[in-house]
Amino acid sequence: MPSLKRHKTKYPGVFFIEVDGPMGSEKIYYIRYRLHGKPVEEKAGCQYRDDMTPSRASGRRADRIAGKEPTNSEKRELEQAAKEAESQIKTISDIWIHYKASKTLKGIVQDEHRFEKYVKPKLGNKEPSEIVPLDIQRVELKLKKSKKSPGSIRNVIELVRRLINYGVKMRLCKGPDFNIELPKANTEKMEDLSPGELASLLTAIEQDDHILAGNMMRLALYSGMRRGEMFKLKWSDINFDKGAIALRDPKGGKDQIIPLNDASRQLLDGHPKTKSVYVFPGRGGKQRVDINKAVGKIKKSAGLPEDFRALHGLRHVYASMLASSGKVDMYTLQKLMTHKSAAMTQRYAALRDDTLRKASNLTQGLIEDELAKAKENQSNSPE
Repeated sequence: MPSLKRHKTKYPGVFFIEVDGPMGSEKIYYIRYRLHGKPVEEKAGCQYRDDMTPSRASGRRADRIAGKEPTNSEKRELEQAAKEAESQIKTISDIWIHYKASKTLKGIVQDEHRFEKYVKPKLGNKEPSEIVPLDIQRVELKLKKSKKSPGSIRNVIELVRRLINYGVKMRLCKGPDFNIELPKANTEKMEDLSPGELASLLTAIEQDDHILAGNMMRLALYSGMRRGEMFKLKWSDINFDKGAIALRDPKGGKDQIIPLNDASRQLLDGHPKTKSVYVFPGRGGKQRVDINKAVGKIKKSAGLPEDFRALHGLRHVYASMLASSGKVDMYTLQKLMTHKSAAMTQRYAALRDDTLRKASNLTQGLIEDELAKAKENQSNSPE
C-alpha cells in the first residue's frame, strides 16, 4: 500500500501524499501558506480526479495568498451562507451571495469590487422583479459621474444582468419585465504613437528612475504582452535557450507560448533580479497587482495624449507596427497577439492593406523608370 508520507515538490509550500485510487496510486496535493499571519494548510486537488499538478497547486497557492481565491475554509463558509440564504433569497445582494459561493470564478476580485461599489448601493436591496429601466440608468449615471470608461460601465451593467440571469436560471427569483441592454463600449479602439511620440516616450523611460515601470513599458512595446501577463511573469517562464516566453493563465484562459525576440531578450538580460520568482515583483516579492502611478508619471513626462493607456496602448503600438510593415500576415499577427479569434486581429488589417496598397502604387513609377532606361539605352546605342 502506498505510503501517506509527505513528499516535497520543487515548488515552495506544495507537497503531496500518495493514496490508492480507482486508477491505482494517486497523488493528492496540498498547499501551505500564511494568511493574515496565521498558517494555513489545505488540499489543492487530486492528480487524476482534479487534473492537479505541482505547478497548478503552486498557482492556486499564489492566488490564495494574493486574495484572488478564497481558502477552503472560506469556501465552506460561503457555501453554508448560500444554503442558509437560498430559502429566503429576495434581493440582488442575496443572489450575489449565492452566486459567489456557487463556483470558483476567475474574475471574482473585480466583480466583488464592482458589486460593492456600484451595484449594491443602488440595487442591492431590490428584488430583480422590482427593477425598472430607470434603476439601470441611475447606475450608469453614477459611473459616468465617476468618470469611468465606457468599458468599465459596460462591465458593471453586465454583472447586474449576469446576476439576474443566474437567479432566474436557478429558480431563485423572477426577473424584470424588460431586457437589460448593455451600453456600447468601443472595445475595438486602436491606440498608436507617432514616431516623435515614441521617441519622447523612450527618452522619458530612460530618464525615469522607476526601472520596473520603464521595463514593463518597453516589454509591452517589444513583445505585445498584456499588463496582467507581465504581472504574472516569472523567471521560470522565460526560456533563454529556446527563445520563448510562457504566458501563464492569460486573458484567453489557455497557457500560451510567444517568441522571445531579440529586443525582449536584451531587455530581460539586463533587467534587475531579486529574490522574488517574479520578473516584475510587487511588495514583499509577491505578484504585482498595480503599477498605474509609475507608468502614468512616465506617460505624462513624455507628453503623450491623456487617453493613451500606458501599457495596453503600447501593445497596440506593437501590433500596429507589425501590421503596417506589410511583412506580417494576419494569421501570424493573431498568434503573436494570442488572440482567440481572427476577428480580434482584423482591426489591424486596414493598416496592413494600406501599406500594401502604397507599395503596389509604386508600380507605375517603377514601370516609367524602366521605360526611361530603355529609351536612354536605345538613344545611346550606335546606329
